[in-house]
Amino acid sequence: MTDDRIPTRPLGRSGLTVGAVGLGCMSMSWAYDPSQKDDAASVDTIHAALEAGVTLIDTAPAYGPYHNEELLGRALSDRRDQVVLATKLGMSVDLKTFEFTKDGRPENVAPQLEESLRRLQTDVIDLYQLHRVDPNVPVEETWGAMAELVRRGLVRAIGLSEATAQECARAHAVHPVSSVQSEFSLWTRDVLEKGVLAWCESNGATLIPFAPLGRGFLTGAISTEHKFEANDFRARNPRFTDDARAGNQRLVQEVRAVAAEVGVTSAQVALAWTLATSPSIVPIPGTRRRERVLENTAAANVVLPDHLRKRLDELPAPVGARY
Repeated sequence: MTDDRIPTRPLGRSGLTVGAVGLGCMSMSWAYDPSQKDDAASVDTIHAALEAGVTLIDTAPAYGPYHNEELLGRALSDRRDQVVLATKLGMSVDLKTFEFTKDGRPENVAPQLEESLRRLQTDVIDLYQLHRVDPNVPVEETWGAMAELVRRGLVRAIGLSEATAQECARAHAVHPVSSVQSEFSLWTRDVLEKGVLAWCESNGATLIPFAPLGRGFLTGAISTEHKFEANDFRARNPRFTDDARAGNQRLVQEVRAVAAEVGVTSAQVALAWTLATSPSIVPIPGTRRRERVLENTAAANVVLPDHLRKRLDELPAPVGARY
């Protein structure tokens, strides 16, 4: 299920292997520049990703809601065998306020899967992830219900998203955790500071970084003058206020300088740094555009010299909180 054009990495100890760079599909449905949603272009982008050797494709019911899973169902209807398909359960999002509602009740796990299978037009999910741990439900209970789906052959592997190292350990005691999806990039390093990556490395799980390009900021594509649409997630994000963007230009300038020295793009530098952090990492940069998929995938073969990696390691903390 992989392509020799880009390196591959194991997906935890699940027995699945994926291209070293995956594709996050959230922005094809909502959150960023929603007026630019274009299903035909998104399907073309998904197909371009597969042709480039991307195999891990990530979605969730919350993206839309439901539009993203339905989009993938159509895009992959005749290409399902080329994909390690990842989706999620346990969270809904208010499209106006971006407030999360979490539901990890075990009795709701199987019904959520049934709906995802229908929307995705498949009979099995390769990687089923708990979108957020429900603070009102012990993670062991949710995880036990998810493990039952593996035993029934409806799911091949299970993972967590934005979980702490302690929550990962509690789930792992019930059934192996194949992956942990969390934000990780040059300007978001919580998984290093809080021990999540170290837990993954010690327990045979893959870290799947979302937003590895800083929601587009690290590519240099978002200037201090950029105006976000009112219902763009970044319009209310502390790290994207006018003052924060001005303060964070120093990060963009440093990434751009490293990119010029290596002879690649800023996006490729950001992804190459993320990949070089650990062999247990498979980032899933998101995009709607075919050319960006090809650019991101090429980052899997970019080698950063040690002195430039050190320079990136020492970037200052960003201005503005993550959420």
